[in-house]
Amino acid sequence: MNGSGNRLVGYFGYGSLVNRATLRPGIVGAHRARLKGWRRTWRPRPDMGPTPGVNLPDGLMPALLTAERAADQAIDGLLVIDLADNLGHVDEREFRYHRRDLTLDDLEVSDLSLSELSGGGIALHVYEARSEPLPVSGPSHILCSYLDAVMQGFLNEFGTAGLHRFVAETDAFHTPIFEDRHAPVYPRAVSLSREEIEVFDAALTSRDSF
Repeated sequence: MNGSGNRLVGYFGYGSLVNRATLRPGIVGAHRARLKGWRRTWRPRPDMGPTPGVNLPDGLMPALLTAERAADQAIDGLLVIDLADNLGHVDEREFRYHRRDLTLDDLEVSDLSLSELSGGGIALHVYEARSEPLPVSGPSHILCSYLDAVMQGFLNEFGTAGLHRFVAETDAFHTPIFEDRHAPVYPRAVSLSREEIEVFDAALTSRDSF
């Protein structure tokens, strides 16, 4: 995999990074995967404040996805293979997250032999939300434009069953959704078909049972 002589890295996406349309151009590859020993959850982000490319309505505190260590749990996602020289750009995108190291034992990759990863000596990572934000002082909301991008990624990669699994395997999905689909706040907003919207709405009807 590393014939060019450029060192490669892999990072596991479990939210918007699952949607290939949001990935930085020029990645080496992306592979459906499952991360063991972690659980996905929505976390309020009171530290958002003014952010380039993000214009939050006054008083809106968004909730973003993060992954947390959880024994005997696992989550679906996308293992992105990229040049190590580009990892700094990913860090900039995920600047509210810590980059954590993973091992081959943490992953199940559907269409990539783990020997290909180990043979190339690829460093593996996942991004975990920083725990330093100030205490939450009010309600938070999931941005619909962000959720749309995430759910489109899971639908494309894992089908309808995988989309429902995403909802079931994500904690704090009782968090209310801020409707900004027609005026997106999320800077990597995606376009949806009528069929996608219907599938997303059907998947979200099950969230109150978790």
